[in-house]
Amino acid sequence: MNKPNATAQPEIPGYEFGTQRSAVSPVSEEDLGLLEQTAGWSESDAAILRKHAHLFREQAEHMVDRWRTTIAAQPHLAQWFFAPDGKADEDYKARVKRRFVQWVMDVATRDHDREWLNYQEEIGLRHTPAKKNTTDQKMTPPLVPLRYVLAFVPIVLPIRPFFQNMLQEEAELKKLQDAWTKAVLLHVALWSRPYVAPGLW
Repeated sequence: MNKPNATAQPEIPGYEFGTQRSAVSPVSEEDLGLLEQTAGWSESDAAILRKHAHLFREQAEHMVDRWRTTIAAQPHLAQWFFAPDGKADEDYKARVKRRFVQWVMDVATRDHDREWLNYQEEIGLRHTPAKKNTTDQKMTPPLVPLRYVLAFVPIVLPIRPFFQNMLQEEAELKKLQDAWTKAVLLHVALWSRPYVAPGLW
C-alpha cells in the first residue's frame, strides 16, 4: 500500500492524503470495482502509469501551469480564486497549485485503495460549500459548480503534447494516454459524489 510520503512532499499545505483529516468516502470497494469495470480500468492501465511516473514527475508543474492558464483566461472560472475584494487571492492560488501538481503524481502512482478512495471524497468536498475554503482558511466563493468541474475534464485529458518528445513509441504513448483518460474519469466520477443527493449517485 502506498503511504502519503511515497510520492508527495509532506510540506504541501493542505495535502492530507492518508491522514485522519481526510474525509471518509461512503463508496464501498465493491462499488469502486464496478466503477472501474465500467470505465475499462485494469491493472495494465495502472502499470503503464507507474512505468512512466518519471515523465509525470518531470512534466506535472508544466501540465498544471498550462491548465491554469485556461482557467485564468476565463473570468467565470477564475472567480473561484477571488477574495471578497474581487481580486485573486494569490496565496490561495499558490496552495491549490501545489496540490494540483501533486494530484498529477497521485493519478500516475497511487493504488486505488481505501486511502485513495477517501481522498477523492475529500477533493470533491473541497469544491462544495461543505469544505471549500476550510482547508486554507480563505474567503473565496464557496462553490465550484459541478458543471464546470465536468466541463473542464477535456482540458486535462490530452497528455500527448507533454510527452510526445519524451516517448517516441506511438503504441506506448497511446496506451499511456488511454490509461490517463480512464484514471482522470474515475477521479472526477468520485469527486461528483458530494454534489449528488443521497441515493442518486
